[in-house]
Amino acid sequence: MESSRTQGFQVLLLLGCLLFLGVKVESRRKSWSWSYDAPSCRAQSVTIAEYGGVGDGNTVNTKAFQKAIDYLSGFSENGGGQLYIPPGKWLTGSFNLTSHFTLYLHKDAVILGSEDPEEWPLIPTLPSYGIGRDGGNLRYSSLINGYNLTDVVITGDNGTVDGQGAIWWEKFHKKKLKYTRGYMVELMHSKDIVISNLTFLNSPNWNLHPVYSSNILIQHVTILAPLTSPNTDGIDPDSCSYVRIEDCYVESGDDIVAIKSGWDEYGIAYGMPSQHIVIRRVVGVSPTSAIIALGSEMSGGIQDVQAEDIQAINSETGVRIKTSPGRGNYVRDIYVNRMTMVNMKWAFTMTGSYGAHPDNKYDPNAIPVVERISYSNVIATNVSTAGKLDGIQKAPFKDICLTNVTISMAPKSKHPPWNCTNIQGVSHSVSPEPCNLLQEQPSGGEPICPRPREIDFPEQTNFRKCSYSSRQ
Repeated sequence: MESSRTQGFQVLLLLGCLLFLGVKVESRRKSWSWSYDAPSCRAQSVTIAEYGGVGDGNTVNTKAFQKAIDYLSGFSENGGGQLYIPPGKWLTGSFNLTSHFTLYLHKDAVILGSEDPEEWPLIPTLPSYGIGRDGGNLRYSSLINGYNLTDVVITGDNGTVDGQGAIWWEKFHKKKLKYTRGYMVELMHSKDIVISNLTFLNSPNWNLHPVYSSNILIQHVTILAPLTSPNTDGIDPDSCSYVRIEDCYVESGDDIVAIKSGWDEYGIAYGMPSQHIVIRRVVGVSPTSAIIALGSEMSGGIQDVQAEDIQAINSETGVRIKTSPGRGNYVRDIYVNRMTMVNMKWAFTMTGSYGAHPDNKYDPNAIPVVERISYSNVIATNVSTAGKLDGIQKAPFKDICLTNVTISMAPKSKHPPWNCTNIQGVSHSVSPEPCNLLQEQPSGGEPICPRPREIDFPEQTNFRKCSYSSRQ
């Protein structure tokens, strides 16, 4: 009898210890709380780990991402859903977002793009391009995709998306690519987009590519790629309207911000311009390309672009317009104000003979119009050539205006400061003295260059403070 009591007491003691240990284990479970500003807060929030995700940098989480997003799509009519990415390295292939959705990355979270091309499914080429830019009649999907979406937020506490693009760059250089490389983020036929407070590393190709989309805010984003990496453009609005790009830092092997709208006959037929675009407080480094590029794929038209408070460092050129016969349409009403440049090959470039074409079906008589281009309040130091401005003989670039521009030439520069052909315009208070085709015009107290009208965005984003918590 005494033995039974002793055994019973031991069992109760063991159960108590297990219960005690269970409480201790529960108390050690990780918990996070976070908050951020967004256009709207979400009704439901889940973590990638709840759907089988493993953040060890080795486990492929493509199915976990898509399963979690598919679940959250069920809340699109009731406030939307949020996918939280906690600390860890979350390896994944391409995945698709949904409407009324937030992807949020903890500051110690890294989304890693898979190095297996099979994890980047092939999709059709863009209709406004006709073929892939790397060739082929298909292209690889982007790491993060969205199609026909409304109200999409990609944000975090400066978490990281790393495309691990080195294998793709090597294939490109060795001409082993059969199809065009995927981008880091591509949102197509979508509206009301916010991308903010994240770092993007090593994209296989362009980094952020909104296309055929509108009402877009890209803010407080850092984009980094090796300065020799091919085509790693930073931010490429493509046939997009009402775009704001603000407070970003980009180091790239190609253009920092490149505004596009389709390629030759395909872009002309698609007929969707890029327009009403504001670029503010962007710092860029690109030794082989431009801080702001317009084109060369501009066959749907580019208009009403306003850039201010831009810094260019150790770069090839500050602002570049690229087009050629066959592109058609226009680049017009471009305003750059308050730009500083340090250690540049060129401050400004324009070319009407940027002649790469998707095929031989283009119309050589589709001559683009370039007009009403204004550069004001620019300071540049250690510049090899102030401007190389080459228009098209049949259609000179016209209404170019430079005012209050001071460019200090590099001590060892062996080139004339300005080289101009087939352009028309005016200048005032420009040093060194510009070419004769940019006639000096007295101000008389009035602004020489036209001032842009304020862009009336259809829905000025009013942010709310959104707070969440999670236990894992």
